[in-house]
Amino acid sequence: MATTLKKTALVTGAAKGIGSEMARLMARQDYNLILVDLKESLLLDLKKSILDTSPEIDVQLLCLDLCQDDAAASIHAQLKEASKTVNVLINNAGFGTLGFFHEIDWDRERRMIRLHVETLTHLTKLFLKDMIEGGSGRILNVASVAGFQPSPLMAVYNATKAYILSFSEAIANEVAGTGVTVTVLCPGLTRTGFQATVGAGDPAFTKNQLYSSSAEEVARFGINAMLRGRTVAVPGIMNKIFTTAYRFLPRKMVTRMLRKIQEKNRSFLTKAQSDHPA
Repeated sequence: MATTLKKTALVTGAAKGIGSEMARLMARQDYNLILVDLKESLLLDLKKSILDTSPEIDVQLLCLDLCQDDAAASIHAQLKEASKTVNVLINNAGFGTLGFFHEIDWDRERRMIRLHVETLTHLTKLFLKDMIEGGSGRILNVASVAGFQPSPLMAVYNATKAYILSFSEAIANEVAGTGVTVTVLCPGLTRTGFQATVGAGDPAFTKNQLYSSSAEEVARFGINAMLRGRTVAVPGIMNKIFTTAYRFLPRKMVTRMLRKIQEKNRSFLTKAQSDHPA
């Protein structure tokens, strides 16, 4: 009896949060995994957890800094040398910053631009070409509802997510009819470590089930949208309302509203730092 070769999914930012949940979901879909992140210990824990429930899955770990200028080319070259075919590419890796643009450390924002824009674009270009040549494949790029509008105090983060949204929609149109689909996932407030990393978010608001989603819920929504070939996927009714409503409001009003939200978030960060100094 002929055996069917498993397909392979590559997930960046896989060590925790939405990325780790996506990896688990793809394993349940019987995909082999290539998991990329800088946090090796967390990747090893995730691999063990996946293999405990899906021992037939092959899980390869790539521990590297995706903010490096040659990261995408390095990943692609390693997999080419190993004759690995990537059937699903999930560009999930990302982080944020909170504060006035002129005050935030440039190196941190440079790395964020490199990760969200350059590395994501280069990985997409490299693997998209392979997928088109093979006549099939799926790409899922993780943006954010932040990509639908500018936000003072998160100026660069929102701008990079707007790039991911625009870029993904454009190439989704370009590849129509090739057997390859491109989906962009735009989650809103998600209960992950993101808020702690950015230093944003009223803890009580973050836990509000109406306004936030779990990482598993977002991951499941995104994977389902990708497998159905949808282009733009916005999970949660409140997020859909917000992203639609912004289009009908004056842009100055939107930025003023968002500045008030981010200033409130910044006050929580300041208080947390004073209560728990480093």
